[in-house]
Amino acid sequence: MYQTFKKVALTVVPRKTLFKNEVFIRSLFAFHLKGKNHRCSLCKKNLKKFIKIPDGDILCPFCGSRSRTRRLYNFLLENNLLQGKVLHFSPSRSLYRIFSKNDDITYYSTDFQDEFIAEYNYNITNIPVKNNSFDLIICYHILEHIEDDKAAMSELSRVLKKGGNCIIQTPFKVGKIYEDVSKTTKAERLKAFGQEDHVRVYSVEGLKERLLQNGFANVEIKNFSKNIFNGFMNETILIAKK
Repeated sequence: MYQTFKKVALTVVPRKTLFKNEVFIRSLFAFHLKGKNHRCSLCKKNLKKFIKIPDGDILCPFCGSRSRTRRLYNFLLENNLLQGKVLHFSPSRSLYRIFSKNDDITYYSTDFQDEFIAEYNYNITNIPVKNNSFDLIICYHILEHIEDDKAAMSELSRVLKKGGNCIIQTPFKVGKIYEDVSKTTKAERLKAFGQEDHVRVYSVEGLKERLLQNGFANVEIKNFSKNIFNGFMNETILIAKK
């Protein structure tokens, strides 16, 4: 039902209008899903259920947040990381709405291919800002899209302040990083890496090692367990520091 509703909305309502009024439109659809079985840690709504989508993830029907988005927000709040200047690559709309209104931070949202709502258009391999600019960088599901990921990591390290945090997540596999530059078509990349616009699949330890080799002095691995009530899945997050 949700996928049908989404398809119809995208067909009938202009994209900009849909994004501007997304919370209201979602509230109309989600009204019947109010309940006490679950709680979205991002929009604070109580739910009968989260909505399962084709890739296996679960969405909040009220704010549209994915499980990883809710976990990220919860992690940032619990560790008091939303301070100072924040650089956020390709932000989800649910987080963008919250962060862009947060007076406690100076928020820089960026998307290079203009697919997300963002104020800036930074190339992650050549970020046009001074060294040591940001207290927090959020780089969620970005690096697996970047051909020259080593240059991207060096740039993330360069623009991060001493004592700052770069929060990173990608899809992961067991073993070593798998990448193959000969895979250039959408079909080849879908088969090899699991998505048409991915260029590699990291392992957790492989990503940590590559970050350490390209500007970061310390990388901490955080593993989180599933929480059915809050709609959290099993996840791994890396926190990189200079």
